[in-house]
Amino acid sequence: MIAVHYLNQFFAGLGGEEAAGLPPTRIDGAVGPGRGLEAAGLAIGVTLTCGDNYFGEREAEALARLLGWLDEIKPDVLVCGPSFGSGRYGYACGSLAREASRRGISVVAAMTPDNPGVLAAQGAAYIVPVGSSVAHMRTALPKIAGLANRLGRRELVGNAAQDGYLPRGLRKNVRASEAGADRAIAALLAKLGGDVRTEVVSAPGHVPPPSGIADLGSCTLALVTEAGCVPQGNPDGLPSRHATLWLRYPLTGVDYLSPVRYESVHAGFDTLAANQDPNRLVPLDAARALEKSRRIGRLHPFFYTTSGVDTPEAVAAKFGQEIASELVSAGVQAVILTGT
Repeated sequence: MIAVHYLNQFFAGLGGEEAAGLPPTRIDGAVGPGRGLEAAGLAIGVTLTCGDNYFGEREAEALARLLGWLDEIKPDVLVCGPSFGSGRYGYACGSLAREASRRGISVVAAMTPDNPGVLAAQGAAYIVPVGSSVAHMRTALPKIAGLANRLGRRELVGNAAQDGYLPRGLRKNVRASEAGADRAIAALLAKLGGDVRTEVVSAPGHVPPPSGIADLGSCTLALVTEAGCVPQGNPDGLPSRHATLWLRYPLTGVDYLSPVRYESVHAGFDTLAANQDPNRLVPLDAARALEKSRRIGRLHPFFYTTSGVDTPEAVAAKFGQEIASELVSAGVQAVILTGT
């Protein structure tokens, strides 16, 4: 197995701030923290280094040189850092990790979770979270070496929580030993007991919840879904993934969604059961029952739909703002939003 290690000028032993302008350099074997990686069981074949200022001021040139060497060496794994809380060093590590990953190289890096290198890596590297100073070197190196060895040998790596790296923003289908309903109940019971856990990583930002509705019996309720529910044949061309639009369809005179007239075109789940009963996607039958029993005032005469799978967050936010604006203008006070 061939492992390459990237360091800045300081950790490569080439100098401090006065040497930050040094161009990319190739060194045979391990130097600096690389010796600690070797002591932890990871053999370093080549060390690549670059001055922090050189990389920051001449990034394209630095990357071209470093990537050229990686193309020649063809390593099984690249280790970047650890860069701890250093912003310039971390950014160089993250940028090199991103570009190396695009060449099919497995990459392990280590830095603080708020280091700009995390964003620069764009989820391409397995980033081990470490403290902000070199005092954490001793505990960081064995973790880095263990993960790098597994990646270099093409061994299976678990999820972020299992194997101690930062979430990469990627999702992978796995077979769970328990049904979704059982996992949901277990998570709820754990939360009630003070152990907050989730299978869904929260998105950045926070939308404060509105105040509760005092009288549901007089409110107007709307149905909105990202489950890709459309009339049969998808007449308006809703994309099955990476949606570029949302649609509205009338509900006047419709008491339930018939499988003869409606279907899901969503590409992110098995739609067989949903297409047998589209009310599982848009609960029109239940909403009509609430309306007839006067548990709610009335149902909004349209339902709104899009397909959420692979839709960028910014696009989804735009959809939400547009739909919400229309609903507010129509006097809607509550929404049932169904997802997959």
